[in-house]
Amino acid sequence: MTDSPENNAALTYTSYLALDEVLNAQRTRSEEHDELLFIVIHQVYELWFKQILHELAELQRRLEAGATAHAVRSLRRVLTIFKVIVAQIDVLETMTPSQFTGFRERLDASSGFQSAQFRELESVLGRRDERVVRHHPPSQARDRVTDAMTRPSVFDSFVTYLAKCGYDVPTGRDVSKPLEPSEDLQEVLLKVYQDDGGPSTIAEHLVDLDEGVQEWRYRHVKMVERTIGDKTGTGGSSGAHYLRKTLFQPMFPDLWAVRSRL
Repeated sequence: MTDSPENNAALTYTSYLALDEVLNAQRTRSEEHDELLFIVIHQVYELWFKQILHELAELQRRLEAGATAHAVRSLRRVLTIFKVIVAQIDVLETMTPSQFTGFRERLDASSGFQSAQFRELESVLGRRDERVVRHHPPSQARDRVTDAMTRPSVFDSFVTYLAKCGYDVPTGRDVSKPLEPSEDLQEVLLKVYQDDGGPSTIAEHLVDLDEGVQEWRYRHVKMVERTIGDKTGTGGSSGAHYLRKTLFQPMFPDLWAVRSRL
């Protein structure tokens, strides 16, 4: 059997990165100059969300195996990516409200609320809210969000990690339910911080991650306010009004509650 010309072709930078597909995936719907920036920024966000999900899956595997050093490295990478995606908002904010208005109507019903990867990311971090799938028609992406809400979150994996490290953690939590503060777990976390070892380093990096998510939410809502004010968002969403309600809601409440006792 003879190899096809495609199989015989030497691997190149362009073919390895599939640049022909990537660089032709920006399909503007208007003649407005700034629409390309809008598309590129959001496509890059989706690529970073994909990488974050990849890293968080590895983080959970490492935590559940009790591998402190590897978990720290995974967390540091995720934290660095969050700094990058927050910084990208600076680029998007170079677009004025009038420039966005020039092509906004061409977006039709599309909306950032439809980002299944971000909803999956929230679910992996612990959010449990069936309403988040309403914007997604039946699909594999919707199934991934639903599945993420029924399996252990990152914080659940951290609790498993603490048990691996010899701490007497509470058991029996229903992982399909939202995380709620637990005084029993906070007692364990006090001991973790007093011991000041690898587990406390992991705990602090999780606080950094929680803060990074909140920073992203804050910068996102301010960007939306700066661009469209309190107008209805694309796709009929409530725009900035909804986004404000997501601010200052910690993903890992026990790690914040325990700080007043340290």
